[in-house]
Amino acid sequence: MKFNCLNPKELIEKTKGLEIKMVDLRFTDMLGTTHHITITNKFLDEDLFTNGVGFDGSSVRGFRSIENSDMTMVPDVTTAYLDPFYSEKTIVFFCDIVDPVTQESYSRDPRSIAKKGEEYLKTSGLGDTAYFGPEAEFFIFNDVKYD
Repeated sequence: MKFNCLNPKELIEKTKGLEIKMVDLRFTDMLGTTHHITITNKFLDEDLFTNGVGFDGSSVRGFRSIENSDMTMVPDVTTAYLDPFYSEKTIVFFCDIVDPVTQESYSRDPRSIAKKGEEYLKTSGLGDTAYFGPEAEFFIFNDVKYD
């Protein structure tokens, strides 16, 4: 179930009565790996969309070194949906990664890079919409043998 909300207040109102137990916050690193943390629904309030949730950026390949590792993931309210695969009712958000001190977008956050690319496209006059998607690669084998 996708919520199609434009602000946190609207989303919180729409989710009342749904008995959501968990909140899953996701982001992608530069290599395309999705990372996430899951928190209880008691943190699903308007502050979550302003303050975000802190994490250790040194534990993410290509992000930060240990001596400067504090980072914040801020959920994007427009990405909210209920994940049908969790045993407990869980709402999911994709997050923007920001510096916890300056609140500026992190330069190695793929979402930030995509947003900058789209903004550049608009200012260049070449277009006003950019479509991004994963490159799904897989192999199908009829037979596999190994020693």
